[in-house]
Amino acid sequence: MSNATDAAAPLSDVTVWYLEQTSPADLRPAGAPEGPVTVVRAETALPEFSRFLYTAVGGDIRWTDRLGLTYAQWQEILERPGTETWVAYESGTPAGFIELEPQDDGAVEIAYFGLIPAFRGRRIGGHLLSYGVARAWDLAERHPERTPTKRVWLHTCSNDGPHAMDNYLRRGFRLYDTRTEQEPDVANPGPWPGAHA
Repeated sequence: MSNATDAAAPLSDVTVWYLEQTSPADLRPAGAPEGPVTVVRAETALPEFSRFLYTAVGGDIRWTDRLGLTYAQWQEILERPGTETWVAYESGTPAGFIELEPQDDGAVEIAYFGLIPAFRGRRIGGHLLSYGVARAWDLAERHPERTPTKRVWLHTCSNDGPHAMDNYLRRGFRLYDTRTEQEPDVANPGPWPGAHA
């Protein structure tokens, strides 16, 4: 979801839904997709790779809030204690990612989650979300300085893909808040300038 503002762009209403799990038992894992899909943690905080994933996944669904960040700002985000990026690969090709951001109160936010368009509709999203949520619940095992996870939460919006909300609900997330916000009505940027021209 984009939080960017652009004074020149007209504003449009966007519905934002907030969802949570409050116990590891809430997670209802999806079945494994067909084919050679693996999920691997990107253990090196590499802004180039993170920005590639962000633009490739979010370019057609208006992810714009990080597009203006400098290299140093990307690095700072990725190096926050406990922040993790897990990447799904199909036959060695990145298919999507999930970014986990722990917070001081024992909550872990799913800051970003999604698939590159070519990999949508192939049951990879449910598998990646299931895997990523499980890693949110056991995050303190890899980062002993973090408080054990008590809650996993995320937000999605009406600009996201048509199957996003259903995937979250099927994995055991519960809706706890709904808001309407105004965001600039900007064209989808695509994975790089001119990609959809």
